Parts: sequence; C-alpha cells; structure tokens
Amino acid sequence: MFERVASGEKSICVIGLGYVGLPIALEFARKFKVVGFDINPERVEMMSRGIDPSKEIEATEFEGRNIHFTANLDDIRECGVYIVAVPTPINEANEPDLKPLIGASTTVGKVISKGDYVIYESTTYPGCTEDDCVPIIESVSGLKFREDFKVGYSPERINPGDKERPLPKILKIVSGCSDESLKNISALYGSIITAGIHEATSIKVAEAAKIIENTQRDVNISLMNELSMIFNKIGINTFDVIDAAGTKWNFHKYTPGLVGGHCIGVDPYYLVHKAERLGLHPRVIAAGRYTNDNMPAHIASKAIKKLNARGKVVKDSRILIMGATFKENVSDIRNSKIADVVNELRAFSVNVDVIDPHADSAEMHHEYGFSLVPEPCGKYDGIILAVSHNEYKALENSWFENFSAPDAFFFDLKGLFRNPASRPALEYWSL
Repeated sequence: MFERVASGEKSICVIGLGYVGLPIALEFARKFKVVGFDINPERVEMMSRGIDPSKEIEATEFEGRNIHFTANLDDIRECGVYIVAVPTPINEANEPDLKPLIGASTTVGKVISKGDYVIYESTTYPGCTEDDCVPIIESVSGLKFREDFKVGYSPERINPGDKERPLPKILKIVSGCSDESLKNISALYGSIITAGIHEATSIKVAEAAKIIENTQRDVNISLMNELSMIFNKIGINTFDVIDAAGTKWNFHKYTPGLVGGHCIGVDPYYLVHKAERLGLHPRVIAAGRYTNDNMPAHIASKAIKKLNARGKVVKDSRILIMGATFKENVSDIRNSKIADVVNELRAFSVNVDVIDPHADSAEMHHEYGFSLVPEPCGKYDGIILAVSHNEYKALENSWFENFSAPDAFFFDLKGLFRNPASRPALEYWSL
C-alpha cells in the first residue's frame, strides 16, 4: 500500500480535522495526495481557505499542500488509506463516549475497498480498535478484516501550543494487524516523522502505551495535589518544596494544579472502564482521578473561606479569574476545569468575572454557559491566577493592586509570584 500512495495511485484520507487530524493531514500533504474529511461543513470551508478553526496552525502551513478538504462522502471513496483522528470524550458519568469512533468507523465501512488500510489515532482503551471498531467496518462494508482490509493503530502525540515539538519531531508509535501491515504503516509514517518510529508488537500494545502515558501523568499530578493540601496545612509552599526535592537526580518534577484538557483528564477513565469490564478495580488510578476532579471544589472552598474570614457578604463579593483555557498559551478550552471553579463559586452566589487573552468568549459561552469579560472592571475581593499565560507573567504588581478591593486576596495556582519580593501586596495563597 505504501508504494501505491507514494506513486500517487492512492490517496490518504484523514477523518476528523481537529487538533490531531489537521496537522497529520497537512504533514502528509507535503508528499502525498490527501483528502481531509470532516462532518462539519463550516470547518471544512474555513480550512479550504487556509484557516485552522482550532487556531493552532498558521495560514502559511496550508500553502503548497496537495490536499482537498471535504464533507462529502463520495470524495473519499477512492482513497487507499483511512486515518481516523476523531475525539474520544467521556460522558457525564465519566464513561467512554465512543460515538465519534463508531461514527467514523461507519463512515469508513461505507467507502472502503479491498486492499485498503485503516489506521486509528484516537486515544482509547486496549482492544477498542479490534473489538469495537473493526466489527463495524466489517458489518457495513461486507469485507473481512485482515483478508480484505488491514488495520493499524498509531497513537497521536500532538501537544497543542508546543512550537518546539511539531508533528515531525515527535517519535511515533505504530502498529499493525500483521507483519505486512506493520511494514507499510511504518514506512508511511516514517516518510514524514524525522524523530523516529517505534514499532509496537501489537495494536493492543500501542493502544495501552498511549493511555498509560497520560494515566501516569494524572496519577503523579494527583500526588502533588494531595501533597499541596498537606503542605498548606503545615504552612510551606509546595512549589518551593518541589524545587528543593528536584535537586536530586532521580526526582521527577510534577506540579499541582487543575487537570483538564482532552488527554490527562479523560484517558484514565478509559483504562478504568476497560479494567472494570475485566473484573478489576484499579484503586490508584481511580483515586488519582478523584483527587484531580475535586481540585476545582477545593479551590472554590478556599476562596469562600477567605471571603467569610474577612466578613464579606459572599453574594456581594466579586472574584476575578485569570485564564480559561486548559493550559497556558493555547486557545483550547476542552475539558477546562476553570469552568468547574466558576460553577463552584457561583453556586455560592459569588460574582465571577473571567478573562483570557487566548480563549474565545462565544466558544466559552457555548461550551460552559458563561462569557468572558474583555477586561477587568472595578475592584475585586479576590483574584485567582489560574493559567500561566505569558501575558500574565509580564504583569506588574500595580496591575493587580489596581483591581483589588481593600483586604483582597490573591490565589496564584501556578506559583508564578511565589517570590515575596516580586508579588502584589495582597494576601497570597498557592497550591
């Protein structure tokens, strides 16, 4: 199959053109014919004009690419390789929501032909590709797995906002359903990935490798969040402790904070789901998720206690939250835990304003039910710096003091201003 794609006989189709799919499609389009497929016609129209709806990719990156964007199923029937890069979210019960994967697999089943390849990049639990997705393709297409079409799994490692590690500079894991498919898939990705290729021994191994990358980070961050509660009671700064401990060669630096986004706050639930289906109950993973999911309530509770300690009327109090995206210097608001902090505070009738130089106010309102304010307005009883955008790092102390009511407090969740000599003259607290 690789030779057929390299010769131009067959095209690559990327299904799902979000944070993961679009960079993959554009990178392959440097060398091969590519069709980018998305079910959202508005997004397709924007990308056809060289605009990334996710605001991650510059317009110049669309130039000179051999790619056609479409929402029309007929446009992808003649492709030879189908790369599925749709989201894998969780539902309100924190269970895997496979509807996007099922929908994409159904789409593939409608257009796939004998000899074609299907490669999944969407993060999921071990076994999902072969046990849940492949049967759908077989049922819809009437073709037989391995005999008529080949399947592989290559987990995405896109890091939104990371300009130092674009797609070609991130080592790629690949896997296939046979030795032949692994060879072709490895050659395909190897043609665009300069950082190297790791050939996993099976599809399930590749799926598991991806999901434990983020589960490991989640568990470690939950430990730091728990330690921050302990150190807060003791009266020492967690970030100072981490700096000191980090002087040992084998200490791994993780920091406390809100755990959101499309990966760390979601993927562990997929692994828990799979484990429970096998009759296992993973206590460490579940405990880590519990700790991290409860951080917004912990932060809001600290703020309410600060207001009460000052004799403030909570319903008349105003709090400014700085940052709405799930991490610094990106526009990505998926699974933002800032929204949970806002909801917790508003449950106590606190008046909350949220600012963010990167997030889109209309998108925030659509996703979470509240809009951003363009600028702080008036005086606030508390300021919570929640996301360490570069713009916030450069602020002078006078900026904070200008928007602070008498006896206001300052929550620095990222520890940016933990040096007493360089922070605002407000009561200070950090994780």
